[in-house]
Amino acid sequence: MSEKNAHVVCPHCQATNRVPDSKLSAAPNCGKCAKPLLTATLHELNAQTVSKVIQKNEVLTIVDFWASWCQPCLMMAPEFKIAASQLPQVVFAKIQTDKYEQAAAPYNIRSLPTMVAFKNGKEIARQSGALPSHQIVQWVQSLK
Repeated sequence: MSEKNAHVVCPHCQATNRVPDSKLSAAPNCGKCAKPLLTATLHELNAQTVSKVIQKNEVLTIVDFWASWCQPCLMMAPEFKIAASQLPQVVFAKIQTDKYEQAAAPYNIRSLPTMVAFKNGKEIARQSGALPSHQIVQWVQSLK
């Protein structure tokens, strides 16, 4: 019986890595650049990286769609960062919708902030509105 693997996109060089599920909790490094794959930090996405991170990551990926003019978005930003630090096996990423409108458009974001959970390239849940870090953590844990 072969071990199951998950694809994880490197937040540093964007290489897609195949990681055995049993190694996901052991702080795996990228095979290309040797930097950590799961960093417990936020990844800033742009027009070139957003679709790859969403489509290629097979681990739970939470994307915060936000805008620079959105007060609730700005209030939630530090809370999202805290939640990311508490869930190291989850990829947390942000995309600024007012800067990368075309990149965010396919995800039908109707209100800000909106967090969308993806797994295996598919949306599995979404949550609109600003939340404190403990509620973000609870929501993400409910998706596992």
